[in-house]
Amino acid sequence: MKQTQKILHIINGEFFAGAERVQDLLALNLPDEGYECHFIGLKQGDFESKRKSTSPFHLFEMKSKFDFGLSKRIVEFAKDKGYCAIHTHTARSALIGKNVAKKLGLPFIHHVHSPTQRDTENPIRNLINAFVEDKLILPKTDHLIPVSLSLKSYLMEHKVPQEKITPVFNGVPIMLTETAWTPPEDGTWVIGTVALFRPRKGLEVLLHSIKELKDTGLNIKLKAVGTFENSEYEKQIHQLAEELEVVDLIEWVGFCSDVHSELQKMHIFVLPSLFGEGLPMVVIEAMSMGAPVVSTDVEGIPDVLQNGQCGEIVEPNNSKALTTGIKNYILNNKDPLVISEKALERQRDHYSDKAMAKGVAKVYDAVLGSEGVKEAGKP
Repeated sequence: MKQTQKILHIINGEFFAGAERVQDLLALNLPDEGYECHFIGLKQGDFESKRKSTSPFHLFEMKSKFDFGLSKRIVEFAKDKGYCAIHTHTARSALIGKNVAKKLGLPFIHHVHSPTQRDTENPIRNLINAFVEDKLILPKTDHLIPVSLSLKSYLMEHKVPQEKITPVFNGVPIMLTETAWTPPEDGTWVIGTVALFRPRKGLEVLLHSIKELKDTGLNIKLKAVGTFENSEYEKQIHQLAEELEVVDLIEWVGFCSDVHSELQKMHIFVLPSLFGEGLPMVVIEAMSMGAPVVSTDVEGIPDVLQNGQCGEIVEPNNSKALTTGIKNYILNNKDPLVISEKALERQRDHYSDKAMAKGVAKVYDAVLGSEGVKEAGKP
């Protein structure tokens, strides 16, 4: 049995959303594959307090975007810790990680969770991030791990050699062996969504859809699980709910550490993202609980929903299309029980946390070689 090797993951750490769930699940499952995850966070935030893993975590907070001395501080910290590779997950952490890896003489691995060119609502920031990615990150990596086939195509469009790319699908724990989905006993359909709420998640579109469903006389309510990116956006959303006269139909749950318990209370799960979804963890989590899914034709979502066989796929930023997708389940145009069974089977076979960890471990094996590489700070 090979000796356990330590991998240093450099992350943002500000939020605890999909990418952070991936990082936490890797920390929980990679030890079974011979690797330990250690973390360095660049921003003070939710990751350290909300994660389930107990892997070592150290905060090296960036003083500003131009904190060029941070790499040196991390190198001094890491050089005697026995790390065998540097693994990053965002453009910001990759800029730091590539320098740390170079100074320590370690392999540099970068996880691609979403397309940088379409990652924010700010086109200027997207252009800057894309330039940084193209010129300063992608050429410097030893290996890239996109979380979906669409992101693999995205990287190849950016002239990354195919041999440097290994897709590893996101995965979550297998929760059920057979579907537990049942229609609402009291006739009220609970439509649920889970996200770190920000403009690209399409929450405005969902609220308009709730209004449309209400106006058709359907008995529905919305359960919204998650926190808002900032208070200004939260205020805008609550104002929109008032304007649409759907306030009484919405339950704002806030952050929940046990997302699966909330998913159990939903008859239909909806993720109306507009863009920037490599392969959303929450869609896979909904599938793992047998919740019929309605989501948008964005990046990796059609892959995981098998182009509509395991869930409804609708046009993004189109409330009428979203309403139709939801009504197809409520009116039984598409049997929710059949979809639940297919989605549960697909998650179990292709999108588990164990499979994700095995995929990442194979990348480590290939990059480090059968004999491994020298540890940081060792001759």
